[in-house]
Amino acid sequence: MVLTGKIAAAGLVLGIVLAGCSAPAEPPAAVYPLVPRTVRPHEKPLVAAPTTEGDTVFELIGLTTGMTSVLGSHAEWPAKGQFVRIRLVITNTGRTTVPFDANRQLLITSDAAQHAPDSQAMLIKRQPGRIDVGANDRLEFDLYYDVAKDAVPAALRAFGGPTLADFSDRTGVDIPIAAG
Repeated sequence: MVLTGKIAAAGLVLGIVLAGCSAPAEPPAAVYPLVPRTVRPHEKPLVAAPTTEGDTVFELIGLTTGMTSVLGSHAEWPAKGQFVRIRLVITNTGRTTVPFDANRQLLITSDAAQHAPDSQAMLIKRQPGRIDVGANDRLEFDLYYDVAKDAVPAALRAFGGPTLADFSDRTGVDIPIAAG
């Protein structure tokens, strides 16, 4: 009994010593209090984890399908099939400017076809083309694709811009599209 008590006491002392040696818990990181926004008519919110490609983080936040035309301040443009609109947020996590080309972002449909953004729809809706995204900057915008009427969006093949590891920006990353 005496030996068991001494072992228990030694274990208790060792536990207290080890607990005192552990690193203090870090407080949670502060976050920006962004106000939730209502999705646009006929848009579905997307549920996708942020995805990194190079120094760019992509967040897909909205999807609209079945659009028969786009209307801007200076023109209306009919779809050959249907327009698909993807709302996304990009963030440059690097220390330098990232040259970003919205025209390289490819919509992959369920039949494995790849679609580039529709240049007329992007122009009419005044969305960015080639832009420089500054260090730690965040940009939210739409991509418009003209696809067959029965096409189903499956993924966005995202290209974040050249990096030292991929200077030609050839790799890209596929981000599944899952409507919430």
